[in-house]
Amino acid sequence: MRDKLIIPFHKPHISQKELDGVSETIQSGWLTMGPKTLEFENNFKNYIGSQFAISVNSATAGLHLALNAVGVSRGDEVIIPANTFIATAEAVTYSGAIPILCDIEEKIHNINVELIEKLITPQTKAIIPVHFGGHSCKMDEINMIANKYNLKIIEDAAHALPSFYKNKLVGTFSDAVCFSFYATKTLSTGEGGMVTTNNNKIAEKVKLQRLHGIKGDAWKRNENKNDWYYEVVDLGYKYNTTDIQSALGLVQLEKLEWMRDERKNIANIYKDAFSGKIDFIDESPENESSWHLFVIKTGNRDELHQKLKEKGIDTSVHFIPIHKHPYYKNRYSYNNEDYPVANFVFEKSLSLPIYPGLSDTEVEYIIKYVLEYAEDSN
Repeated sequence: MRDKLIIPFHKPHISQKELDGVSETIQSGWLTMGPKTLEFENNFKNYIGSQFAISVNSATAGLHLALNAVGVSRGDEVIIPANTFIATAEAVTYSGAIPILCDIEEKIHNINVELIEKLITPQTKAIIPVHFGGHSCKMDEINMIANKYNLKIIEDAAHALPSFYKNKLVGTFSDAVCFSFYATKTLSTGEGGMVTTNNNKIAEKVKLQRLHGIKGDAWKRNENKNDWYYEVVDLGYKYNTTDIQSALGLVQLEKLEWMRDERKNIANIYKDAFSGKIDFIDESPENESSWHLFVIKTGNRDELHQKLKEKGIDTSVHFIPIHKHPYYKNRYSYNNEDYPVANFVFEKSLSLPIYPGLSDTEVEYIIKYVLEYAEDSN
């Protein structure tokens, strides 16, 4: 082992097959949304087991469209976890609704189901559970609450491909589920996302609004005699994906299980090394994680981050809680004291590299210096 390795926090696994797929699409002359996108959507819904899959240019866009599709509008309230990426709150704000923050569980960093009912008011319209790091939320309990109060559920599954809840793939439990294909995700198209649902009305609304509210498949206009003609029948957005991205996604989907197994193998090595020495987030008995993230908790998070950086190891923090961002704190008057667990885990948490292609030597190098520098999280 060399004295110093350079290990990025993430590196996408791109093979010749992805390059060939993208090159073929570029050479076809059709670069925007078209036949490759339809093929990707079809393959994705078959993999997840949902009736519909609608591609979008980001999970953020997917969340926004899904909220619109279930009827969330100005003045409504949507319950989300305090510890999530800002996109979850952004999408609620785009819809004119108010993101109501719920504190999280310390062990797995998901929304604390026991606190949800206390936050429900007559204005509450939906819940957005976020499967943090690929560890699924307690969907049975969340569905019971939603049914009791007639609320909609939109899952933020940006980290959860493929994740399992009670032996079933995340993607079909709720009104809509939103996946991310951002550069660091378990399936990457650079940017992009997918909305899955079993509800025809939701699917049609998402499909309509993702491309300017144009009726029908706008990209198929060239098949009609008057190929210049289109009708806008709803408020829409420029949220569609492209065939270039979809060509990449098709190949990534084919090797998704392998990539997940690679992440799991690395997670198991980390767990064996850190067990009894360093606190880390692990799978619960009812979930099987995608292992998008491997998160440890340490008493010297910032110092550890810097020391690892000096050794060539990039790490990250997931996440700065919503109520700590000035725009959202000021707009919604969040009180920092209302989210003690989110505050605690934010101060202690550090995400380590975990991705296909990370070598055993690199994993051992990371473990060596984490064990050397990390302090107890209590």
